[in-house]
Amino acid sequence: MLGFFLTTLISALDLLVVDLVVPGVTIATFPAALLAAISIGFVNGSIKPVLSILTLPINFLTLGAFSLVLNGICFWLASLVVPGFAVHGFWAMILAPLVLSFTSTFLNRYFVVKGIGTDAAIAGTSASSTLEASK
Repeated sequence: MLGFFLTTLISALDLLVVDLVVPGVTIATFPAALLAAISIGFVNGSIKPVLSILTLPINFLTLGAFSLVLNGICFWLASLVVPGFAVHGFWAMILAPLVLSFTSTFLNRYFVVKGIGTDAAIAGTSASSTLEASK
């Protein structure tokens, strides 16, 4: 549970950076960023795999470049359901997931180096190893 909370919080912070860097992406408040992070996670976990399979021939023909468009579409879909989160324009739709990916990588590595959230990861690892040992 702590891992989900930290991941959502980091994603919300990432979205606020995207709001600052990418023209065409607007996030009104921090609670809107939290809802947007949850919405993006939901879209990427449920809708994106289906779209990836449906667009596999296009992705194959473009040598994977269509993945950028697919990420942008999923980002835009997430913005449709969250009030206070909007994406305006094609280039914002394409650039925002790239910036989100870079900032997410940076912040996740930063928190791992600082040791924040590693207690939850260690607890989860020891719990799973205890379950494996009991089998």
